[in-house]
Amino acid sequence: MTEQQLPSWADPSVSPADLDPQGVSRRGLLRRAGLFGAAFALGGAAAPALAGPASAASDRRLGGDDPRLAYLVGDHHIHSVYSHDAKYTFSQLAAASARFGLDWMVFTEHSNFGHARFGAALEHEEILRARAENPRQLIFQGLEWYIPGAEHCTVFAAPGRHEVDLLTRFESAYDGKLLGYDKGGAADADTARNEAHAVKAIQWLAEQRRRRYVDDVLVLANHPMRLGIDSPHEMRAWRDAAPEIMIGMEAAPGAQGAAIPGWRGATSIRGEYENKPSSQSWAGYPADAYLTYGGFDWATATVGGLWDSMLAEGRLFSITTNSDAHRIVFDTWKNGDWPAGQNFDTTGKLPDPVNTTTPQPGSDFWPGQFSRTHVGVTRYGYRAVMAGLRAGRVWLDHGHLLDGLDVRLKRDCDHGRGVTLGGRLRVRKGEKLTLNVTVTTASRPNPQGILPELAHVDVVRGAVRGPVTDRDAWQAPDTRVVRTTDVSGRKGTYTLCIPLTAGDESFYVRLRGSDGNRNGPGYLGTSVDPHGPIPHAPGDGDPWADTWFYSNPVFVDVAGA
Repeated sequence: MTEQQLPSWADPSVSPADLDPQGVSRRGLLRRAGLFGAAFALGGAAAPALAGPASAASDRRLGGDDPRLAYLVGDHHIHSVYSHDAKYTFSQLAAASARFGLDWMVFTEHSNFGHARFGAALEHEEILRARAENPRQLIFQGLEWYIPGAEHCTVFAAPGRHEVDLLTRFESAYDGKLLGYDKGGAADADTARNEAHAVKAIQWLAEQRRRRYVDDVLVLANHPMRLGIDSPHEMRAWRDAAPEIMIGMEAAPGAQGAAIPGWRGATSIRGEYENKPSSQSWAGYPADAYLTYGGFDWATATVGGLWDSMLAEGRLFSITTNSDAHRIVFDTWKNGDWPAGQNFDTTGKLPDPVNTTTPQPGSDFWPGQFSRTHVGVTRYGYRAVMAGLRAGRVWLDHGHLLDGLDVRLKRDCDHGRGVTLGGRLRVRKGEKLTLNVTVTTASRPNPQGILPELAHVDVVRGAVRGPVTDRDAWQAPDTRVVRTTDVSGRKGTYTLCIPLTAGDESFYVRLRGSDGNRNGPGYLGTSVDPHGPIPHAPGDGDPWADTWFYSNPVFVDVAGA
C-alpha cells in the first residue's frame, strides 16, 4: 500500500480530530475495535448497572457518576532498530504485540545525534506503514527523552501532520544527552540550570498543545529508581510545570526477565535494577530503593512511600508498566552487520536483525507478553487512549494476572455509577461509602502456559494533606493497607463491596493484589503493610512466579475539610 493509498487514520495530512469518532455508541465501539472486542467485553462485563434516579437537588454537587468504560491494553515504552541499543523492526514488534493482545503501543526511540539528524524522519515513514499494516492497533510515535539533570521519560504525541516535527524540535532543544545537560548531582555546578531546563521542556510541550500545534502530547517518567537520580523535588517540579502533560511514571520497569534463574547472571535483578548510589543519585534515597519489589519500582511498591507522598498532596500522578523492549529473553535474533563506512550516527538506524539458532542475550519480554497497562476509554482511538491516561483511568498487571478490573466508589445514598480510577468523589463528613471492586479472573493460560490465580486484594488508604512543605519528602505517614480480602479459589467475575466512611479529612484509596506466591512485611513495616511485595534473591527472580496488579487511586474530597 503506498502512502497515497493510506487510510485516513494513517495519513499525516488528516487532522487528529478525525482519528477518533465522536459520540460512538458502545455497540459501535465494539464493532470498531474488531479483534479487540474481547478487551472491551471484559470492561463491559465489569461495568455496573445504568444510573438510577437523580440525587436530591441539595446533593447535586456531591457524589459522582462517571461513564461506563472499556479497557484498552497497551505499552508506552518500546524500542526498535531506530534505537542504538535495540534490535527489532517495527513489523516484528507490531506483530508480537498483536499476538499478545495489545490495542495500543508507543515506539520510544532513544535520543541521540543519529536519531535527531536522520532517524526520527525515517522512523515516521515506518510508523505510517505500520499503521497501515496493523489497522486494529493504535501505534504512536514517541521519544525516550534524556531528562536534563535526571534519567528518562516517554514523550509521545497524537498522530497528525506535526507529530514528527514536534518530537524532533523537542529533541534538539531539550534533550539532556544532546545538550550535555545530563549532570544532576549535588556537587555539579550546572545542576540548577539542568533541572530548570527540564521544567522548560515540559512547559514548551504544554504550549504546543495549547496552541493546537499538536492535538495532544503526554510525558511519563521511566524507571525512576533505577539510578536514583530522579529526586522527589524534580518529579514534583515536572508535575507542577504542566500536570496535564507530565502525568505520571512507570510503576514497574521493563526488563522483567533479567533475573530468570540461570539466564543472565547471579547478580541480576528484575528490571535490571542492579545499580548502587552514585554521585548523581539523590542522597535521601535509602540503599533498598535501588531494588524492585515484586518486579515493581520501590517508589510505587512501598506503601506510604514516594508515590503515596505525591498522592497525599491531593493530586493525581498516574502509574504505568511496560516492556521497555530492546532484546527479548531466549530470542535467537541478532543485530545485522553494518555496511562499510556506516554507523548509527551517520544513518540513525541499525541494520535489520538476522536470525540465528542460538539464544541471544536479553532481559525483556515482547510488548504485552508480561507487562500490561489497561486504560479506560469511552470510545476507540488515539485521543481516547491519551484522555484515559490523563484522567488516570488506569490499572496494571504482570503475567496476565487478571482478565478485567472495574473500580467504582460511591456514596451509599446515591444511585449512580459513582467515580472510577483517577476520579474524585465529593462527600460530607461521616458519610457511608462503598468501594465496588469487580474482578474478572484469568480465563486462559498466560504466555508462559500458567493459568494465573489472584490470591488477595488489598485496599490502601491515605490522608490528603495538601502540598508538602519539603519538596523532597518521600513518605506519607498516614497511608497504609486498611483491608485485605482473601479471594483464593474464586473464579469468573465477582464484585467485592467494601464499606468505607468519610472522616474529618479528605483521602484517597487505591488497590493492589497478587498471586500470593511471594510477600512479606512492607518496606515501612507490618503496621503499614503486613504482606507487601518483597525483593527476590539476586539471580533468582522468576517473574512468572511473582505477579501483581496495581490500580490508580480514587480521591475523596470531604466537604469542609
